[in-house]
Amino acid sequence: MSMFTAARQRVLAVLGAVSMYRLVLFALGLLAVIALALSALGAIVSPTPAEILYSFVVLGVVICAVDAIAQRLLRLPWRVESSLVTTLIMLFVMRPGSDAAAFTGLALAGALASLSKYLIAWRGRHILNPAAFGAAVVTIVGSFGAFEWLGTSASWWVGTPSLALPVAVLGLAVLWRTEKVRVVLVFLLVAIGTSVVRQAVQGQQFGMGFDLGEALSFAVLQSPFLFLGIFMLSEPLTLPPRRWQQYSVAALVGVLAGWPILIAGLFTLGQERALLIGNLLAFVFALRGSVRLRLDKREFITPTVQELTFRTKGRLKFLPGQYLELDVPHHRPDARGTRREFSIVSAPADLPTLRIAYKNGDQKHPSSYKRALAAAEPGATLAVTGTWGDFLLPRGDAPVLMVAAGIGVTPFVSQLRQLQSAGVQRDIVLVYVASDVSELAFREELEATGVRAVVYTRDEPAGLGDNWSWAQGVRLDAEGLERVVPDIAARHTFISGPPRLIADLAPALQKAHSLTTDAFAGY
Repeated sequence: MSMFTAARQRVLAVLGAVSMYRLVLFALGLLAVIALALSALGAIVSPTPAEILYSFVVLGVVICAVDAIAQRLLRLPWRVESSLVTTLIMLFVMRPGSDAAAFTGLALAGALASLSKYLIAWRGRHILNPAAFGAAVVTIVGSFGAFEWLGTSASWWVGTPSLALPVAVLGLAVLWRTEKVRVVLVFLLVAIGTSVVRQAVQGQQFGMGFDLGEALSFAVLQSPFLFLGIFMLSEPLTLPPRRWQQYSVAALVGVLAGWPILIAGLFTLGQERALLIGNLLAFVFALRGSVRLRLDKREFITPTVQELTFRTKGRLKFLPGQYLELDVPHHRPDARGTRREFSIVSAPADLPTLRIAYKNGDQKHPSSYKRALAAAEPGATLAVTGTWGDFLLPRGDAPVLMVAAGIGVTPFVSQLRQLQSAGVQRDIVLVYVASDVSELAFREELEATGVRAVVYTRDEPAGLGDNWSWAQGVRLDAEGLERVVPDIAARHTFISGPPRLIADLAPALQKAHSLTTDAFAGY
């Protein structure tokens, strides 16, 4: 287990340096190149290389054009990565073609997908997956005789044995980056299991017999489940905030995709339509999300960390340890767009005051987002597009270990402040790692909560509180963690910091009663 945890976190450290959109775009682009090569070699009978290329051009031109026009009208920055991701997803979902009828259907599907981002949205969140919406509408409309001239429909040609391995390998990198491996795994288990049961039932009904191996092979290698789960179900903007809610959506989509229900003898509730139904359930879960914030104050709390204090202009709900997504619109955004995630520093008891903090990082080459956020003056209004996360303390009075590196201490500040506000005493040990004494953010607030803490800094901090101790300048590693927290096996452990730190501590962390991580790779 420790080797797996360490390897996973080291991979995350590498992937974290790449923006999510850019990683998804790279994975889909490489998958398209692989599909084109396999088609040219005859490993994929249909579509042909020409059909793939022509369809990509039609979808790309229409989607990019509609996105550019809509975003200009709405005075939003054009996110070309988002347009290309939608293009590539639809390329694998729709049946490619090389005639005028196919081009018409593809163009309509692409336009509908783009428009849905702006017309079917709620406070900055997509309600429906854009690619699934465009594909579903064209497919359903095309099933009526009067619209047979739409020369394409959802075919999910990506669900072919020769593409199963590339989809799985490239998809795993994406899922590790977005930390949605378990959600997609739930979907796959439910979808594959449902598909196998359906094949068994239908085999019995029609007297065709049933072979478990063939049924599994069909469900895994000849269905679009892998692609649907990895590149569409996992889209953050259409997922609900809590993990159990995400599992519920994944299970629902899995059942509907695995056993398509025929509607009025015309079309089924399978694949992209199953995803759209899951999107609606996710929207119900996420309705409590977006509110406006007014920036009241900004200040440096360490030489490199700024804290922003807001006042909420609406009802905002969150749990201690969760994070929010803050939208800061600006011109010429880089590949990572206009949204970022921040752990919430303040406690729910502090509302309507809400605080976040971030590290300035690269001062020579800051991201476009950080430049825009730095330019926001007190009085500016920004939007929270949702609160998410399961980095939550266990219920009851079970002992807890908190391990924080630098700005990773923010969710623990929220949790400890909430316990203090509620007058709850709990057995908690905080291990706090900082590059320098001056970088111990929120030190006074944390000391005031009475938490027992061990500080890892090069130099000894002056005037530590009664419950605080210094680790004598020793670098934190697995052996050191076990030395300062000898009862780690009895503690629910929470660690917030860079993936490399989590990887280094893996041998000790595997001994914890339970482990919850909140890895980050910066902005």
